[in-house]
Amino acid sequence: MPRLLGVEIPADKRIEASLTYIYGIGLSTAKRILEQTNIDPNLRAKDLTPQQLNEIIHAITNNKIPIEGDLRREVQGNLKRLQAINSYRGIRHRRGLPVRGQRTSTNARTRKGPGCDSKSGGESGQGLMI
Repeated sequence: MPRLLGVEIPADKRIEASLTYIYGIGLSTAKRILEQTNIDPNLRAKDLTPQQLNEIIHAITNNKIPIEGDLRREVQGNLKRLQAINSYRGIRHRRGLPVRGQRTSTNARTRKGPGCDSKSGGESGQGLMI
């Protein structure tokens, strides 16, 4: 498995798909990188020469594409900033509720967690009176 910027990329996949295993590089960014370096996107990752690998690394660093740890730190910093200024989005993140305007009376199980069903007479104590 070739290593690019500290990440093992799958050797048997096309380089276009293998680059997407790096956090911060999606399909469109991978296509743009390969276009800049004049590398065939249909080439398998194991068939790349060390020179081609270096070209890909230089294309990523020269374009200042944030990847892996730097990008994760940036995203965490953005969330901490939203929470620190007590914005609506920050408060929703802090409480673990949906952030982008989705309904929460039903269908918010992913963000709210498996518990707290009001119909089952769980935590809220309201329950369904029959």
